[in-house]
Amino acid sequence: MEETLLTANNIWMMVCTGLVFFMHLGFSFLEIGLTRQKNTINILFKNVFIICIGLLIYCFVGFNLMYPGSFIGGVLPDYFIDLFGLSLPEDGLTTAYADGGYTYWTDFLFQGMFAATAATIVSGAVAERVKLTSFMLFSVIYVGIVYPIAGSWKWGGGFLDEWGFYDFAGSTLVHSVGGWAAIVAVYLLGSRIGKFGKDGKVNAIPGHNIPMATAGVLILWLGWFGFNGGSVLSADPGATSLTLVTTCLAAAAGGISSFISSTIMYKNYDLTMFLNGILGGLVGITAGADQMTPTDAIIIGLIAGVIIVFGVALVDKLKLDDPVGAIAVHLICGIWGTLAVGIFGAMAGMDQFLIQLAGVAIIGAFCIVSAFIILFTIKKTMGLRVSKEEELEGLDLHEHGGMEAYPDFRMNQH
Repeated sequence: MEETLLTANNIWMMVCTGLVFFMHLGFSFLEIGLTRQKNTINILFKNVFIICIGLLIYCFVGFNLMYPGSFIGGVLPDYFIDLFGLSLPEDGLTTAYADGGYTYWTDFLFQGMFAATAATIVSGAVAERVKLTSFMLFSVIYVGIVYPIAGSWKWGGGFLDEWGFYDFAGSTLVHSVGGWAAIVAVYLLGSRIGKFGKDGKVNAIPGHNIPMATAGVLILWLGWFGFNGGSVLSADPGATSLTLVTTCLAAAAGGISSFISSTIMYKNYDLTMFLNGILGGLVGITAGADQMTPTDAIIIGLIAGVIIVFGVALVDKLKLDDPVGAIAVHLICGIWGTLAVGIFGAMAGMDQFLIQLAGVAIIGAFCIVSAFIILFTIKKTMGLRVSKEEELEGLDLHEHGGMEAYPDFRMNQH
C-alpha cells in the first residue's frame, strides 16, 4: 500500500514539475508580447538561457545550499564536502524519503523549476536595454547563491521556519526574491529611451504582440496548477483540490478587480491591466493557497487586482521603467500575499501577521543588498546597459547578428 501511494504521489509531482516547466513558455510569450519586435530574439534567448543554466547551477550547488541537512546539524566540514552535485541518499527512492510524497530525483527537479523563475522575473523588468552577457552573469549568481540561501531560511528548515513564517509556494521566497532584484536592476539600469518625457510625463511604449502576451498569461495560469498544486508535496486529494480551487478563484478575482479599477481610473478597457491582474491574483494566493477558503481566496485576489493598478502607477511615478509590470505583479503582490496569511485562513492572527511581516522584511533586505552588490559590480566592470545606438536599433540586430523574429519571407520568393 505504501509503495502504491508513493507511486501516485510521485506521478502527481512529476506532472506538476512539467506544468511549472511550461510556465517558462508563458513568461517568454508575455515578455515578448509586451515589448517591441526589435528585441524579441533577445528576450527569447534570455528565457531559454535561464531555464538551462538554472537547472545546471541548481544541480551543481543550489539544491544542496537550499536544503543543507548537515549544515543544519552543525557539522560544517561535512556541509562543504556534500555541497556540490547530487548524491542519491539511501532512502531517496523509498517511502522513507519526504514522508512518501516523492523521490529524491523528483524533489530536485520540482525545486529546480522554481529556482529559475526568480531570474525570469528580472528578465521582464530589464527588457530592451540590458546587456545580454551581464544579465547572464547576474542570473548565474542570483539563482545559484542568493535564491537558495533565502529559500533555506524557510523551506530548508532555517530560522524563519523555526519562527513559524509561512510561505506555501513562494509569494516571498520565489516571487518577491525575483521582484526585489528587479527593482534594484531597473534602478541601476535607468529607463528606456523615450519612456519619460522632460516634463515628467509617462510615455507608453506599446508591446508589439498583445495576443502573444494574452497566451502567455493563460499558459502561466495553467502552469500555476503545478506551481501551487505541486507544493502540497503529495497527491493528497483534499489538499490538492482545495489548493487548485483557491488558486483559480484568486486569479479570476484579480483579473476582474484589476480591469474594473483601471477602467474607473483611465476610462478605457485595458487588456494589459486585466492580464497583470490575473497574475497578481495568482502571486497573491501563492503564500497561503492551502490555508484559505474559497471566499478568502476571492478577497485576496480582488485586493491583489487593485494593487496591480496602483502598483503600476506608483512604479511609473517613481520613474522606474518596468516594461512588463513585473515589480507590481511579483514584488508588491508577493508582499501582499505573504501578509495575507496572517489576515485570512487557518493561520490568521496578529502574531502570525508580525511573523509574516518580519519574514518579508528580512528576505527583502537580503535580496536588495545581494542584488545591488552583484549588479553594481557588473555595472562598474562589464557594464549593464547597451549603447544608445544598440537600444534604438534593437538588441536583435546588435547582439544576435540581425536575426529576426518575424523575417519577411516574401523577399526570397521568385
